[in-house]
Amino acid sequence: MKQTEAFLKELKNESVTTRKMLSIVPDDKFDWQPHPKSMTIKRLAAHIAELPGWVGMALNTTELDFQNNPYQPKDINTTKELLVEFENNVADGIKQFENANEDQLSETWVLRNGDQILSTGTKADIIRISLSQIIHHRAQLGVFLRLLDIPIPGSYGPSADETF
Repeated sequence: MKQTEAFLKELKNESVTTRKMLSIVPDDKFDWQPHPKSMTIKRLAAHIAELPGWVGMALNTTELDFQNNPYQPKDINTTKELLVEFENNVADGIKQFENANEDQLSETWVLRNGDQILSTGTKADIIRISLSQIIHHRAQLGVFLRLLDIPIPGSYGPSADETF
């Protein structure tokens, strides 16, 4: 199996669980955060929703420079908007993988802030990190929802809220 095919399969599989988790974020809790150092649910969920879009960024650019492209999260205010953003980014990520050339994955990609190099790796590396970030932040979101007593779906099997 080609690496692009493996990444595509993973994106599709992880999107199922991510979709379930994002769909239960309550509109009235978007400003809630469990700790002052934590993101709000809105920021965390919006970040999860945008991450599949990083596939195209990784494949079609050679770097991200925060000095020239300050991070501006999309202003999402409802769960419905959150899901639309997620679905658009998943569709784009799928399309990017389907059209990718396997050789692109070995090209160098740089994360920087002006002259300061934050990381350098291959495009495959940044895609791996992006997919891992979806999983990592989805787990954080699960903790946030649990703290709000919202039943959460299982990720790789049933959660404590699901019974068979």
